[in-house]
Amino acid sequence: MEKKCVMVIDSELPLGLIANTSAVLALTLGKKIEGIIGSVVVDGDSQTHEGITTAPIPILKGSGAMIKELRETISSNYPDLFLVDFSNVAQITKNYDEYMNKIASFTSNDFEYLGIAVYGNKKHVNKLTGSLPLLR
Repeated sequence: MEKKCVMVIDSELPLGLIANTSAVLALTLGKKIEGIIGSVVVDGDSQTHEGITTAPIPILKGSGAMIKELRETISSNYPDLFLVDFSNVAQITKNYDEYMNKIASFTSNDFEYLGIAVYGNKKHVNKLTGSLPLLR
């Protein structure tokens, strides 16, 4: 089965938050998806370069409401897809312990999603995100 990975980020966010959101999502993908980071490579001068992603990761444009709806659809109907979300809770807390405590008090209605990353079956990912434009 062919796999695909995409990110969907709220295009209304300031540029710094867009960059931060994509970085946070990418770190989790790199840790959780085996083989998504390649091996160290060597250039023509024998300098080494750490491995980077082995898969393209398009960053798509969405609104906060659309991202929330997409996240709910994926979590309810596509258990085969790996889903990472980044929400407003991370933006209102100062450290991970505070994040864990705060998120425990939130319900699904409280979340505002800045972005999500989706990885898995290419057909499913395309069905869910194929009509979204690239974030430019």
